Amino acid sequence: MSTGTALDPRTAPPFPIAAARSLEDSQLRKNVRHATDVIQGKRARVVSEMPDWEALRISGEAIRRHTMKHLDEYLRQFEENCARVGGVVHWARDGAEARALVIRLVEEAVENEGPHNSLREVLKIKSMTTEEIQLNQALEFAGIRPYETDLAELIIQLGHDQPSHIVVPALHKNRQQIRELFRKEMDLPELGESPEELAEAARRFLRTRFLRVPIAISGANFLIAETGGVCIVESEGNGRMCLTLPRTLITLAGIDKVLPRFRDLEVLLQTLPRSATGERMNPYNSMWTGVQRADGPKQFHVVLLDNGRTDVLADIEARQTLHCIRCGACQNVCPVYRETGGHAYGSVYAGPIGAILTPQLQRLQHARSLPYASSLCGACYEVCPVKINIPEVLIHLRNKVVRRDTAGLRVLGNPEALAMKAASTIFRSERRFRAAQRLGRLAQRPLERKDAKGEPWVSSLPGFFGGWTATRDLRAMPKQTFREWWENRSRNNRDAKYSAEAPR
Repeated sequence: MSTGTALDPRTAPPFPIAAARSLEDSQLRKNVRHATDVIQGKRARVVSEMPDWEALRISGEAIRRHTMKHLDEYLRQFEENCARVGGVVHWARDGAEARALVIRLVEEAVENEGPHNSLREVLKIKSMTTEEIQLNQALEFAGIRPYETDLAELIIQLGHDQPSHIVVPALHKNRQQIRELFRKEMDLPELGESPEELAEAARRFLRTRFLRVPIAISGANFLIAETGGVCIVESEGNGRMCLTLPRTLITLAGIDKVLPRFRDLEVLLQTLPRSATGERMNPYNSMWTGVQRADGPKQFHVVLLDNGRTDVLADIEARQTLHCIRCGACQNVCPVYRETGGHAYGSVYAGPIGAILTPQLQRLQHARSLPYASSLCGACYEVCPVKINIPEVLIHLRNKVVRRDTAGLRVLGNPEALAMKAASTIFRSERRFRAAQRLGRLAQRPLERKDAKGEPWVSSLPGFFGGWTATRDLRAMPKQTFREWWENRSRNNRDAKYSAEAPR
């Protein structure tokens, strides 16, 4: 059950190239627009019911801001309280370390099961963090078969595909495509395409695995420092099955998932479901704390993953990126995401949040084009339940990319960086700026074309600059700038005044 080639920002093409390919897939664009329209409509209805929605957003932002400011303290508190109730906490600096830890814990669990159950299999609850570190591929390489139990993730896994949305990973697939996939992979030639039939087919496929496999791997929506517990929210019940039936539970979570107090859930469990799926509350809200004698797993491990998050935390202007609670609302409203879908971002984190999170996790060594995958319209900020100012962070990251590109000799091999360097030199001097304007008016003359109204336009710029006019209209530079007009006006008025006052 291969999961295919994982999305990897280190090998993904730049966003403009990947987006151009996605734009050619009309069915994908239709599926994405339909799905995001449905989610947005549901979200708008349930949010409008809340007279204190803005107050909840402000409270959510305050909780996350306070947590990030004292993250080290709350992580230590979580570790102490989790250990106190029977859990074991492990720390992973990066994806490689986390993968090795999880594989070792699975192998130890298989060995503890004894000869009566030596299956090298694991159940998985939907987790973007496991996708981030490409855990499924590592498990398979180690001879361990993972079974995704979330319906959308199962579709992705069976189709050797990649997730395209944080909350609805198979959002780019329609019913007909899912039916054909299930017919082939589940050997169900008579399967229909109604949602009920497709859900029943998945349920039957997973039921035997729920009852057979004794090891589960989960992510976490929240880690509660006060109790040492884990909170997982979901809509299908597969998460509840994975939390209660297996004898070993391994939770992999980013260090940013911690919350200080149990009562903080009062705010976030109101805003998360409304923002994510347009529900008033998630059908299943599971909170697991330690090991219980009469119920649930007998071995409980939590792997806390850094993987670049500490570097994000150190950047004061970009730190708010870690406030994200993974609702996906920013994706649903983003005009860029709605046209390209998620795969164009080359990362498990797509859309506006992916455009700021992925480059930072990669320390700007990869995914450098993602901060530009935005029109800066601000719709993402308006819907974010914890008020992350994504456009602000995008501009901050663009600045960092430009500064890196214009440092030293790197500018010579980058036409865009060279142009920005030249613009910076021109804009620092009024004399150079005026000279550039005069030169520009002369240079554009061979390129000018007049429209039906006689207005001059530049239809096509040469060479590297042609990328701009290929998708945008460019009005020709006026014969006179406003500053020149104002100076001439002031001079003419002054001359007229002197002329009127002169003795006759």
